[in-house]
Amino acid sequence: MGKLSWKPGNMLYPLPVVLVSVVSKSGEKNIFTVAWAGTVCSDPPMVSISVRPKRHSYHMIKETGEFVINLTTKKLAFATDYCGVVSGKDVDKFRKTGLTPIKADVVKAPMIEESPVNIECVVEDIKPLGTHDMFLAKVVAVHADEKYMDKKKRFRFEQAEPIVYSHGAYVALGETLGTFGYSVRKK
Repeated sequence: MGKLSWKPGNMLYPLPVVLVSVVSKSGEKNIFTVAWAGTVCSDPPMVSISVRPKRHSYHMIKETGEFVINLTTKKLAFATDYCGVVSGKDVDKFRKTGLTPIKADVVKAPMIEESPVNIECVVEDIKPLGTHDMFLAKVVAVHADEKYMDKKKRFRFEQAEPIVYSHGAYVALGETLGTFGYSVRKK
């Protein structure tokens, strides 16, 4: 069997799927789903999210220069999907999903209490790239739910049953295959 040739496109699947929480200068809170998010740098810690300018939350991020990335889990799959297909200009997504906004330490955007990890971000740059603009952001605080910590104070994300997005579907993850360097060690 050979390989099929396709037109150029994004095939980096699966993708992390996150809930991004924002607040406007007037205090309106919103949540939206982003599958185009990633690590940009470790020192200083930076991330990126790519957002279509027509999204309701886009202008909130642009005016405040901040947002929170909230990692998703199997228990949050419905809310994750809902927040990706319903506009915050039409509905209060916190109320409709039952998710709880909680105060962040540094930014004004709320964190989502039900998320196992919340990453507070301050925008450093915005790169218009075509259909999406990429927000490059510095990580200014990270919060982890202590119920996923082991005895050595390591975060055990697989216990939270993380999900990813792949070709129109949410996929559960969580099986640990080995730790860093396991494939080069002799057994």
